[in-house]
Amino acid sequence: MTAAVQTQLLREAAEWRLLGLLFECPSPSWREQIETLAVEVADADLKAAVEAARREASEGLYHSIFGPGGPAPGREISYRDWAQPGYLLSELTSYYEAFAYYPDQAAIVEAPDHVSVETGFIAYLKLKEAYAEAIADDEHAAVTRDAAQQFIHEHLSAMTEPLAHSLKHSGVEYLALAGKALLARVGPKRDQSAKNNLPILAVDEESEFACAEV
Repeated sequence: MTAAVQTQLLREAAEWRLLGLLFECPSPSWREQIETLAVEVADADLKAAVEAARREASEGLYHSIFGPGGPAPGREISYRDWAQPGYLLSELTSYYEAFAYYPDQAAIVEAPDHVSVETGFIAYLKLKEAYAEAIADDEHAAVTRDAAQQFIHEHLSAMTEPLAHSLKHSGVEYLALAGKALLARVGPKRDQSAKNNLPILAVDEESEFACAEV
């Protein structure tokens, strides 16, 4: 694996992580985290979102947009017309456990199908892929890469386009920019009537493959 490819994967991980943070409720350390990550990304919309967040972001504003009755539901289940909540949450939990993904305390208050948690999962998979490539573990790299692609197709693509549209008209610049950046990575909503079962590693196999070693 070349240094350039490693750098690209790490940059993508930073972008996805920044997206996840932008969709989180602002906390006391939130601004410091997004500003730190903004230094690591080149995406103009993400950088602009961080600048706008410095001016706009607040807990009250966040809940007025994503909370009950808000214009932009942040949970995947809100955009599904076929899935039972229990089934969807069980499927997501299986994904997360298979790759030992446990959101930090800032995100854990959100449900597993919240956009901040799902985008954080893609960031986590990008880091795992970078680590696997760095140690020449082609099998783990391929499984992790395929998992990210399929997760985006099966889950994030269900809500990204309508969510981005709602945020565009929300009057909140930083969230509108975050929605735009997410849509650029996920693409328009896809037909999910036919779902594939991704062969993922068992938890006991995956548990020895930790990102903390990166």
